[in-house]
Amino acid sequence: MPLTDPALPRHDWTLAEVEALYDLPFTELVFRAAEVHRRWFDPSEVQLSRLLSVKTGGCAENCGYCSQSQHFETGVPASKLMEVQSVIAEAAQAKAGGAQRFCMGAAWRDLKDRDLPKVAAMISGVKALGLETCATLGMLQPHQAAALKEAGLDYYNHNLDTGPDYYSTVVTTRTYQDRLETLAAVRAADISVCCGGIVGMGETRRDRAGLLLALANLPEHPDSLPINDLMPIKGTPLGDSEPVDGLEFVRTVAVARLVCPKGVVRLSAGREHMSRELQALCFLAGANSMFVGGKLLTTRNPDEDTDAKLFTDLGLRPMGSGAAAEPVAAE
Repeated sequence: MPLTDPALPRHDWTLAEVEALYDLPFTELVFRAAEVHRRWFDPSEVQLSRLLSVKTGGCAENCGYCSQSQHFETGVPASKLMEVQSVIAEAAQAKAGGAQRFCMGAAWRDLKDRDLPKVAAMISGVKALGLETCATLGMLQPHQAAALKEAGLDYYNHNLDTGPDYYSTVVTTRTYQDRLETLAAVRAADISVCCGGIVGMGETRRDRAGLLLALANLPEHPDSLPINDLMPIKGTPLGDSEPVDGLEFVRTVAVARLVCPKGVVRLSAGREHMSRELQALCFLAGANSMFVGGKLLTTRNPDEDTDAKLFTDLGLRPMGSGAAAEPVAAE
């Protein structure tokens, strides 16, 4: 191991090393992740984001977990791209509810140039409210990423979904390399990368380790790393998937914290069916971001009152709302 300080970022992880972290005794793994978390972040702070579907349904991709694919009968109708002012109004409401970042998602295989001006206007309008901006619009070309950056985009979400060996089991309409090329275009445009994956799709622990290995060995670690717990959707190929064990989910959060120590690790989809105690373990293991609001694209999320009580009971606060701890790690 070329770096002796475990809190310093690395980009040369091996699959055996990541698997060895997973295999640690649970309490030891969580303890190590909590230590690294405290080197870079105030453990009492959680970054809050709100997600809005600005274009729902009719997607040409066949991602096996997604209710918005045109390949599956899920009861989600296709809609047109929302109007700019409606998106800005939703963002203003999200800010009033305590959100710090506003994420706009469109069910597209890729962004078309004809839609670029309207999307750019959404981003500029949300940015003007004082919110961080995030978008997930499918695959991007370099010139499109540059235009989104000019409009004020702070983050672009493009998940790897799972490890490379399991990927073709989940989706066949685009390749792992397609996703990596979009991430490269985003980085080249100087947009922060939001990239993670989903657990509970029938993958093995090795596949989960493969996902985190791919993220850790990117040229730059994701600035935001969402860990989604699959929300099975009736009508999709993964609609009858068995849920991943809760402790295994916490292990995944902890390993993500250890291999990407400076990334903001987000509890994304799936909190609706997590207990308060499981979410608390995730925060202990290094998670420090979550989506707020009662809906994530087409699936449910805990309501604001439920999350407010959780924050109170755990002694958490929104990121940046109090005195932040000074990180002691140095690059």
